[in-house]
Amino acid sequence: MSGDTVSGEAVGSDAARSDVAGGPDGKPAISLWRDRRFRLFWAGQSVSQFGDRITELALPLIAVGALNASANQVAWLTALIWAPNLLAILLGAWVDRRPRKRPLMILADLVRAVVLLSVPAAYLLGTVTLGQLYAVALLTGAAGVLFNTAYQPFFVRLVPRASYVDANSKLSAGRSMSYVVGPAIGGVLVQVLTAPVTMVVDALTFLVSAVLIGRVRTDESAAAPTAPATPGTPAEPALLRRAGEGLSFIVRHPVLRACLGCAATVNFFTLFAGSGMMVLFADRILGLAPQVIGIAFGVGATGALVGAVCAPGIGRRFGVGRSVAVGAVLFPAPLALAAVADGPLWFRAGALAAAEFLCGVGAMLLEVNLNSLQAAVIPDGMRSRVAGAFSTVNYGIRPVGAVVGGLLATLLGLRATLLVAAAGGALSVLWLLASPIPRIRSLEGAPGPGMTE
Repeated sequence: MSGDTVSGEAVGSDAARSDVAGGPDGKPAISLWRDRRFRLFWAGQSVSQFGDRITELALPLIAVGALNASANQVAWLTALIWAPNLLAILLGAWVDRRPRKRPLMILADLVRAVVLLSVPAAYLLGTVTLGQLYAVALLTGAAGVLFNTAYQPFFVRLVPRASYVDANSKLSAGRSMSYVVGPAIGGVLVQVLTAPVTMVVDALTFLVSAVLIGRVRTDESAAAPTAPATPGTPAEPALLRRAGEGLSFIVRHPVLRACLGCAATVNFFTLFAGSGMMVLFADRILGLAPQVIGIAFGVGATGALVGAVCAPGIGRRFGVGRSVAVGAVLFPAPLALAAVADGPLWFRAGALAAAEFLCGVGAMLLEVNLNSLQAAVIPDGMRSRVAGAFSTVNYGIRPVGAVVGGLLATLLGLRATLLVAAAGGALSVLWLLASPIPRIRSLEGAPGPGMTE
């Protein structure tokens, strides 16, 4: 939430700003598709997301198929992907002091490409182990944290405020399309090439992303400057202090506090049914072949595409805040459909696809509007610090959820674990109901940057 998500005006040429200036209804006057810089950025993100979908299928299949991993071992594989987010609060404070964020994003992409290529290399040598898969999960997760902490300040330099929701919708639509196409193609590639060799595709997508982001030119010097460390002050204490400022700002801000509570709660419970666990459930409980699993995930993922495309319109019609609340319930609740699936093959595969479809719609309603709301209320000079603190809690809870989910699956079974995930995740809406968020109809009505209690 996605992501795997301020008041900031676009920078760059005046022409670039006028192309996407807001109209009287808050909608951008001209589509972002006319902005070459945004098109390059969108393409890079969409390509790498496509590769991610293949790896989300291939990595657990390597563990389950080639290494005969247990449910608890698959859960640890998922946990290690998210574990580096526990240090995101410190990394965000460090990134905030870097004047240029684009090189950091490129570095993160290159690191992920190299690490992923180690899997097929080891496979060709006959040396793939569960320990290596754990290391790959940990290192790619760490590179992802670096990318994400640099992402938001770069995003607001690239996109004007009036286009936040539109830009997030387009970026989420690209990611949603990867969920539609990626698993289906991934299932076929795994069947034909084997899972380790298929991971070459993901490595290549990160290389493409690095090249495309490298061609995006934007004036990062316009970002609000951050205060340098006091002369004579040790770097580490200064880093810790700045990291604490990001977390403190979130806790004191009524909108960000509710956003974090909601996102962390829904992520904790939905990680009971993380991608690895869902692959395990589909393989061992539903008895589906890899290509059927990929097709079911791909068909179900059209829900995320529908949600991403419709999220801006739904937000304008019913309000940004209410859309966030609906998404918070609709994202986890349909997991119950998959949990009770039984009967003939077509019904089992159909129930899995239906659950994925509805979860996708809910996830995009939540993500597109929540990310845009966050971008609107975070001050410019604190974006990476706040993003790092947010990620430490929001994504840091995911490995805990994955491990707890693995224990529940061992003790109660996979079906019962999915039911707990559906019910517990839906309770995340309580954070929003006790906040100003449901009353916010548009970004213009959101509390201004720096408004804290």
